[in-house]
Amino acid sequence: MPNHLFRTHPRTYGKDSRECRVCGARQGLIRKYGMNVCRRCFRENYELIGFHKYN
Repeated sequence: MPNHLFRTHPRTYGKDSRECRVCGARQGLIRKYGMNVCRRCFRENYELIGFHKYN
């Protein structure tokens, strides 16, 4: 039977150690330039960060 405690081992490296600095999600992270923002938060806030769309 598996351990009844969830995530007891510390996550210090790999995918599970990084999270979005806005919402805390661990999937879909954009790590480029040290942003550490998930793609959903990036789409909502790209203009505030300093990016803009090209046509």
